[in-house]
Amino acid sequence: MTREETPSRHVILSGCSGGGKSTLLAELGRRGFEFIEEPGRRIVAEEIRSEGSALPWVDPEAFARKAFDMASRDRACVKGTQGWVFFDRGLIDAAIALEHATGIAASRILGGQDPFHRRVFLTPPWPEIYKQDNERRHNMKDGILEYRRLLAAFDRLGYETIILPKIDVEARTNFVLERLS
Repeated sequence: MTREETPSRHVILSGCSGGGKSTLLAELGRRGFEFIEEPGRRIVAEEIRSEGSALPWVDPEAFARKAFDMASRDRACVKGTQGWVFFDRGLIDAAIALEHATGIAASRILGGQDPFHRRVFLTPPWPEIYKQDNERRHNMKDGILEYRRLLAAFDRLGYETIILPKIDVEARTNFVLERLS
């Protein structure tokens, strides 16, 4: 089955850190759609609480492996869901991070994983709303480098990337839903 024929209703929201993904997901949730929060933020919060070292600024490979494992479990939990499910980053992002940390191709890391919806929505760099915090310690420059890696990798993996416009969350949500209908 080709990606175009795949009926997946699992949709990836990815892109530049601090670009409004979580705000968009919250609005999708408010409108009744199921969503999965970003594995990376959950891992960072837990690692900080437990004084662990699987942090992107300490051990990027261990962090990416944990993110991949968590994202795999997240995806399995919603496997039978009939409606749209939106993922804040998730499995493909984790595979791309692992590729960056280890040099192993994301396609090889993903192996036989079921593909997501062929359209992936990316938040572009948006310096006006970008904020660092305890869980997002990298600067805007690093966020832009990651964004470029994601763009290239999603293309390599055969996904159609749609760059989200820098508009208010209601309009952005409508934009996503219109592109999926």
